[in-house]
Amino acid sequence: MIDLYDTSSNVLIGSITDAELKFLQDALEEESASDRDYYFSGTTIDLLVENGAATDHLVQLLRKALGSAEGVELRWQAR
Repeated sequence: MIDLYDTSSNVLIGSITDAELKFLQDALEEESASDRDYYFSGTTIDLLVENGAATDHLVQLLRKALGSAEGVELRWQAR
């Protein structure tokens, strides 16, 4: 399992599967091989949904993390 944390507050948002992390890694740009964080906006989440491979669980988790903010930066950490 992979834990997602809000980068600014270090609050645990929830957990995703290895397959969901792989989907994010394939779908989003990484700055380097050691990059462990992603910035999400409502548009970014919508694009992941349009891609068709995002699980309902992942989408709900990202939308919950975003809340009413314009964007949120999340980092992942393997257990």
